[in-house]
Amino acid sequence: MKLHLKKTGLLIAGLTMGSQLMAQTTDSTKNYVQPFAGGSPFRTWSVGLQAGMSSINTLFQDKTDYVTANEKLMYGGYIKKQLLHGLGVQASFMRGHLQGSGPRDASYPIQRFDTEIKYAVDLQAVITLANINWRSQQSFIQPYISFGAGNMNFASTLYANNGTTSSVGNTRQWYIPVGTGFKFNLGPVVNLDLGYQVNFVNGDNLDQYYRGDKRDKYGMAHAGLEFVLGKSSKPQLAAHNPVASMRYEYLMEQRRLQGEIDAQKADNRRLRSDLDATNANIARLTTDSDGDGVVDISDKCPNTPAGTKVDGSGCPLPAPVTPVRVVVTEEDRRVVREAIKNLEFEFGKATIREKSFPSLQRVAKILVDKNFSLKLAGHTDNVGSAEANMKLSKDRAESVKAYLVEQGANPSRIEAVGYGKNQPIASNKTEAGRQKNRRVEFTLY
Repeated sequence: MKLHLKKTGLLIAGLTMGSQLMAQTTDSTKNYVQPFAGGSPFRTWSVGLQAGMSSINTLFQDKTDYVTANEKLMYGGYIKKQLLHGLGVQASFMRGHLQGSGPRDASYPIQRFDTEIKYAVDLQAVITLANINWRSQQSFIQPYISFGAGNMNFASTLYANNGTTSSVGNTRQWYIPVGTGFKFNLGPVVNLDLGYQVNFVNGDNLDQYYRGDKRDKYGMAHAGLEFVLGKSSKPQLAAHNPVASMRYEYLMEQRRLQGEIDAQKADNRRLRSDLDATNANIARLTTDSDGDGVVDISDKCPNTPAGTKVDGSGCPLPAPVTPVRVVVTEEDRRVVREAIKNLEFEFGKATIREKSFPSLQRVAKILVDKNFSLKLAGHTDNVGSAEANMKLSKDRAESVKAYLVEQGANPSRIEAVGYGKNQPIASNKTEAGRQKNRRVEFTLY
């Protein structure tokens, strides 16, 4: 008895605490639903699983038929439809055992009973309490009460003082369930259900002990999980706070109006700034601070000295530059002719012989000192294919260019081309004529 009262006291304390918390939640607006919104913005269907301990002792304590209540396991489930924020309809199913010993009348021959509740099905109204909180959109704890009607089927086994047993077969009886408890929202889909329910049986045969016209009853403390069906993006109707949604709507409208006022003030400040800038620009249209004939708004070079000639943007005009004329002297031509005369290659190759280096070095010095441009034109005789001669003439001109660049000449001022056997200066019928046709011509400019 003391153990049962201690459990009952803890349950009442927990329920009182849940009522005082008034469903504390975070201020997240992810579960916000606009007031009077149409359609189906909520999740209203859920299923639950429960398990707990049954006892012939209840909160409505009086003298039971048996002195000692032996708590036994009961379990079951339910399906629930939430109709309103504070009202739902729940269809439940439970089964388990009840047990008691020590008859209150010492002369009663039965020492102990064990009743198997094969099923207990009922339909209950579930009223959710304290789901209105001005600071929260979604409740975290929802206290509730429930009541309804149901029908059960049970069978009892009686244990006599002399050691014999007897059984009473299937018995059906109506009962009235009355419950209370609270649910914790563990997540968008799962709730923890803690509660206590007393079932008032319409008869005195649950324990097969008849004492006058007294009806039996039993209680069950349970814990379970409730799974809310539907899209997790939608809030639970039972946990939703309609008053907080209306308050949030009011605050959002207030913020929107304040935002419009702040935006209008910012526009006024911007218009004032634009007007001041426009007045300043108008003043600059006629101001020429440095007196160069270009107004300040277009003057990219302000504060030019008096008398300085400027362009249309107010910047000083550049001083005229006298071009330097480059003249090719007769000495320069002589150096080039000597280089052409002394230029020799390895037979059939583009490799320059060392005896040609000194005269080529003098040509390179002219190119460096006077920044002349030079065209190198390679030629061959008619011995061999046209394709081979064209390649050899080009390679020899490039070889001369490469050597001059090594000596410091500017490569961008040297052009190397090959003409093959297409431009002979002598007859290719004699060895002397072919020798003259194998050449690289230098054109200095």
